[in-house]
Amino acid sequence: MQSQVCKVVEKSKVGENNDQAVQVVELPIVDSLHPRPPYLPLAIPEDLAERLQRLHGDPSVWWVSQFVKYLIRPQAWLEKEIREATTKLGFKHPIIGVHVRRTDKVGTEAAFHPIEEYMLHVEDQFQSLARRMHIDKKRVYLATDDPSLLPEAKSKYPDYEFISDNSISWSAGLHNRYTENSLRGVILDIHFLSQTNFLVCTFSSQVCRVAYEIMQTLHPDASSYFYSLDDIYYFGGQNAHNQVAIYGHEPHSQGEIVLEPGDVIGVAGNHWDGYSKGINRKSGRTGLYPSYKVKEKIETVKYPTYHEADKLLKKQ
Repeated sequence: MQSQVCKVVEKSKVGENNDQAVQVVELPIVDSLHPRPPYLPLAIPEDLAERLQRLHGDPSVWWVSQFVKYLIRPQAWLEKEIREATTKLGFKHPIIGVHVRRTDKVGTEAAFHPIEEYMLHVEDQFQSLARRMHIDKKRVYLATDDPSLLPEAKSKYPDYEFISDNSISWSAGLHNRYTENSLRGVILDIHFLSQTNFLVCTFSSQVCRVAYEIMQTLHPDASSYFYSLDDIYYFGGQNAHNQVAIYGHEPHSQGEIVLEPGDVIGVAGNHWDGYSKGINRKSGRTGLYPSYKVKEKIETVKYPTYHEADKLLKKQ
């Protein structure tokens, strides 16, 4: 599911008619694009920026979500499969989504997280939901590539109803991952995760990030409907993710960096303990800083507009 961008290049056609020009579509992974276009995430359109910042907690995610939702809109046969799976699994609200990615991720891109770490945040969310809605059952949609996790979760947490299709977990294994059944399985997992009231997962996995993106199209603002055990949200191949210091900071321990109001910080990650790690682009120093002392630096780009849209705006 590596993100890709198309680049059209004019080249001469090789063969008998070598004087005829043809269009060649090059599909490099986003990380390999050169030069890098300014409109890559996490940039948003300049003309939408002011309104998006007023209405949404993470404008960059909202903008990405509009493309994702359009690109993956289901055909009739898939809509039928989704309806049948919904009935078969007994998927209904309220429900918390849990995505546990293991196999090839653990030890390379991500650390191992036991089910207890996920369920701690699941319980917190059910307590929060109970303050504004009736909880008839504590349902959890469990998506994982580890088939042994479902029986383990049921054994350790008998008070919860775990909704999961273990055949999807088997198909997500390394030996079956690139089969048609595995593709259908990951499509269903992403769909159901996006439909939950809240996501608990690791954002090092693109499955959960895509579900989180789709979730933005289902609510006015779902930017806070997640808890990630590792990474902050990112788009694979994105341009720099910057924050701006709104308060100064003097280091209280080794490893922290100095901040002055207005400093731009390239964020490397949130440690989820009150501190983030990043580089102060003014001083060049890398280290920890209090997460609450910064805000997101929203990058805006002037996108081209269609003439029809311009005419419509002039009439309004």
